[in-house]
Amino acid sequence: MLSPALLLLLLFVFVPAMLAFGLAFTNARLISPNPPTFVGLDNFVRLFADETFYRALLNVAYFAVIVVPLQAGVALIMALLVNAKVRGVNFFRTVYFLPVVTSMVVVSLLWLFIYRQDGLLNEIITRLTFGAVHGPDWLNNTATAIPAIILMSVWQGAGFHMIIWLSGLQTISAELYEAADIDGVSRWQRFRYITWPGLAATRGLILITITIQALSLFTQVNVMTQGGPLDSTTTIVYQAVRAGFKQQETSYASAISLVFFALVLIISAVQRYLTREKS
Repeated sequence: MLSPALLLLLLFVFVPAMLAFGLAFTNARLISPNPPTFVGLDNFVRLFADETFYRALLNVAYFAVIVVPLQAGVALIMALLVNAKVRGVNFFRTVYFLPVVTSMVVVSLLWLFIYRQDGLLNEIITRLTFGAVHGPDWLNNTATAIPAIILMSVWQGAGFHMIIWLSGLQTISAELYEAADIDGVSRWQRFRYITWPGLAATRGLILITITIQALSLFTQVNVMTQGGPLDSTTTIVYQAVRAGFKQQETSYASAISLVFFALVLIISAVQRYLTREKS
């Protein structure tokens, strides 16, 4: 008898994945009086000739290259700070983690108002420069839309990875630090030769999870920009959702999803290989 967990896994993961694989080779539409027919690789040929797909790839690569090291670094600094034995550390842990428990939709709506032409961010810039500088309309400018989403995404997600770094820090033996203190090593040497090697397993986990989250960027784009302006923030997942639901091209959306799955699988495998423990 299948356990409930295995049944749910089959129902919500394997069955949709198999359906997507099958639909990618048909001309199925979301609502159509005609039954789907087999079209071979037509959807993939169309996808690899689609300029929007390459723009989405570029946007996702840009987002991931910035977000992965930045979010991991910010989260590590926060974890090192809250791992210190000082008064009030629980308060800072709560404050840093607060954005994580807030829905990304709510966070996106909040930052949507902050980034407006007459929003909070531009008001701060204007006041700090005594009116000499006026900020742009961040989300409606092709040059600033993705950086604005990057900043908001790092702010929202850093707290979660801070907790993972923190769990890794607390697995490092205190005796190593005591021995380092006796030897009179500097703070940087403590971090370089004790903390950083001790976080090897945690480092790999965080690298892979942030990369997958970055590649699957969707909610922020859907709420804040809808892929605009001029496709400067469109992503692969957003393109798949738009094709599947707004344009009702289920088969084309399935082809995009399969390519996205292969892309994530390859990148994760390469990361896993590069961050493996070497004997």
